[in-house]
Amino acid sequence: MHVTRVSVPVSTRAPTGATNAYLVSVAARRDGGLLIDPAARTAELDALVESGVAHIAVTHTHRDHVGAVADYARETGATVWCRRGRERVFADATGVSPDRTFVEGTTIPVGSGVEVLDTPGHARDHASFVVGDDCICGDLAVAEGSVVVGAPDGDMRAYLVALRRLHARNPNRLLPGHGPEITDSRATLARLVAHRNDREASVLDAIRAGNETPDAVADAAYDKDITGVYDLARATVVAHIEKLAAERRVCWDPETERVVAV
Repeated sequence: MHVTRVSVPVSTRAPTGATNAYLVSVAARRDGGLLIDPAARTAELDALVESGVAHIAVTHTHRDHVGAVADYARETGATVWCRRGRERVFADATGVSPDRTFVEGTTIPVGSGVEVLDTPGHARDHASFVVGDDCICGDLAVAEGSVVVGAPDGDMRAYLVALRRLHARNPNRLLPGHGPEITDSRATLARLVAHRNDREASVLDAIRAGNETPDAVADAAYDKDITGVYDLARATVVAHIEKLAAERRVCWDPETERVVAV
């Protein structure tokens, strides 16, 4: 099977300023492929869709991944898929109700099959799509930098599990939602796990030092200027605190937003 990537300029806080849309298709056949993450309409993506689309899916329902789902669904008559149990969220985000749902292990019938892999963390409805030895991984991984995993939609424990599961599968390539393809999959996934572990250690040290609010913890835990992304940093800190609380390493009161070390 063949995977074609189109970089789609879109309003996003990702440094690239664009989201990658993908078409999974079978060479020399026009009976329709799988379109993933059509973030917005562009002439390049329109031309690609004209080559045949039978299925549409998204890695998750953040706005910078779903903008053209309804348009392409209407124009192609493609089967629209979403994660089971998230039908209402999907419809609200995309403007179209799904035709079918998937779970871990579902195979979308394109070519020899595209396998769905459950990879929540960046978003609670996040999934990845395995195409042969490659994985279209949405916002699970990036070639450079890190992925935002911020409360309330982000789940740090789930994110780390997803990274480790994909590391164990050892895909040939990771095809992310933003930025270039990743050919050193295991090294990148290990780097992202290490980054999260380092940030968690900084958050825990800040709490043990007596910082009792997410704002205070964020100010203490980051050793760089986060002025322009303070909201994302704070949300990430809360996601780390929620993980630490679930592991009973801190006491966290989400109503008062107070946290203390155990």
